[in-house]
Formats: sequence, C-alpha cells, structure tokens
Amino acid sequence: MNTALRLWVALLVAILPAAGCGVTDSGGGGIVVTTDILGDITRAVVGDAAAITVLMPPNSDPHAFALSAQEAAVLDDADLIVENGLGLEEGLARHVTAAADAGVATLPVGAQIDPLPYRGGDAAGQPDPHFWTDPQRVHRAVEVIRDRVIDTVPGIDAETVRANADRYLTEVDRLQQWMSDRFAGIAPERRKLVTNHHVFGYLAARFDFEVVGAVIPGGTTLASPSAADLAELAAAVRTTGVPAIFVDSARPDRLARALAEQAGVQVRIVGLHSESLTAPGAGAATYLEMMRANTTAMVEGLASA
Repeated sequence: MNTALRLWVALLVAILPAAGCGVTDSGGGGIVVTTDILGDITRAVVGDAAAITVLMPPNSDPHAFALSAQEAAVLDDADLIVENGLGLEEGLARHVTAAADAGVATLPVGAQIDPLPYRGGDAAGQPDPHFWTDPQRVHRAVEVIRDRVIDTVPGIDAETVRANADRYLTEVDRLQQWMSDRFAGIAPERRKLVTNHHVFGYLAARFDFEVVGAVIPGGTTLASPSAADLAELAAAVRTTGVPAIFVDSARPDRLARALAEQAGVQVRIVGLHSESLTAPGAGAATYLEMMRANTTAMVEGLASA
C-alpha cells in the first residue's frame, strides 16, 4: 500500500465514527438542534448567521436516538439548544436537562405552538409532540425560533434572520394551501388514518381526518402492541373500511402487515416519512419536501380503490 493510500485509509477510519453518530460539532457555541426536522427549519431561519449543529442524522427515530456522554458535550458549549420537547427526544432528555441546569439557554418549541393531547391509545391525554405534521403550527414554530435566536445568540444579524424567516414563512403558508387543495380530492368517507403509531394527530385536526387507530397504541415507537391491541384495531379496520395503513418508511412494517392479515381485508401498506428526514435525493431531505411527499402518498393511498 503506497503512502498516499495509507493516509486516505487512516483519514477514512477517523471520520467514520463521527459520521455514524450524526453529530457535526461546529466547534463550540452557536445553535444545537436535537432533531433533523427542526434542524432543517432552524437552518432555513438562521441561514449563515450562526453555526448550527444538528444532533440526529437522517432516518433517525427521535424516540430512540441517544448520545454518549462525550458526544453530548456539544450541548454544554451551545449558545442555544433548540429541542422539540413534549417527550419526543426520550434518549436525549437528560442531556438537555443537564445543559439547561448548567445555564445553557434552551427552546422547547413544542410547548409554544398550542400542543394537542393524544386522543387515543396508551398516551391518551398526554401532549402530542408531533406538531410538524401541521404546517400552521410550523408557521408558529418559525416565529418562535426566529425571536429566540435573535434574543439569545450573541452577535447575531437580526435583520438577516428576520428576512430568512419571512421567506420561509411564505413557503410554509404555500405548503399548507397546497396540502389543503390536494386533500380536497379525498371523499369524506375515506378520510380515515391508521398509522404505525400515533404521529398524525395534528395533520388530522388541521385537514379534517379521522384517526381510526395505530398499530402501536402509543405516542412512541418504543412501545409494542399486545395481541388484544391488534385484534381491536383489526376490528376497527374492518368496520371503517380504511383502504391503507401508513407506516414510517424508515421503520419495518411487519406489524402493519400482521394487522392487515388479521383484519381479513384488502388494505395497502403505504410508507411515509413521519419522524425524520431522509438523505438528500431520497425523497424527503427537507421539511417542505417531506410534507409534499407524505401528502402525495396519503392522497394516492386513500383516494384509490
């Protein structure tokens, strides 16, 4: 092996562990964001006005994602931590809390966008963290992030951040209108959702869908359904005649297929990007792209026979 090749292999070995965890340290300070969805939104607002570190890589499960103590040190140096909150980042909560206790400014976005409670399953009555499925609440989230960044991050160019936010707010409003127009083509009796877990409650409330149920009867992917849960949901699928079950495209759909078999009806399994973005070029690399892809898949899944 020649010298140049040895150097390349050594560099590759050094880089791979960092790439695997998804944490790209900006070198201290700046804004640290927990999820890649909020990371994309925050980047749209902040632009180049501040360094941004996003903890979760594409195709992560925010309920299960965790950091080592060494990786979590990036939180201690942040000027601002932007988190979803409402119990979403189950594996990161203690690290964010520790940083906040040490005096790092934090922004739990979910608590400031009029959160809804779960309406069914094991988490009924608890706050639902999946607010990003409602563009109107994302509009509010952009405003909250804009204002907190301007107030908190040292040396920030406030005018640049405001201009970025205004442009992005226009895009989010266009997205909401586009989704409304697309969903208008679904007949009222077919506006019924069965998902892998309770993740689309905000979308259902905004665009007038009925959530029939979820394969995993809770707000987290870390739970598991019992045989009784599957039997109850299978009965609901038969009764309502839902044409599709929507699952996260990054998660195995074994349980959804088992439910379809137990329901004894012909039902499609349709993949959605529900809790994380994809890598560039994979169909949902930004929040806006993800929502358009999901809307198209839902329309096709529910409107078709």
